[in-house]
Amino acid sequence: MKIFVTAKPRAKKSSLQQLDETHFMIAVKEFPTDGKANIAIAKALAAHLGIPLSYIQLLSGQTSIKKVFVV
Repeated sequence: MKIFVTAKPRAKKSSLQQLDETHFMIAVKEFPTDGKANIAIAKALAAHLGIPLSYIQLLSGQTSIKKVFVV
């Protein structure tokens, strides 16, 4: 299943908002340096979905605010 995420790195407060079944808006405190924000977004998504982090993979959007994850 593909999950579409709009990322907000360097946010003051971490948050996750589910827009519909496959679209999320996720804000994380981490900076987008060395993929730290991507890892934090994947962790937040895994926690929300109740699945292990290893089940989530970043498909596209490594350096973009629009990301596609596959579960």
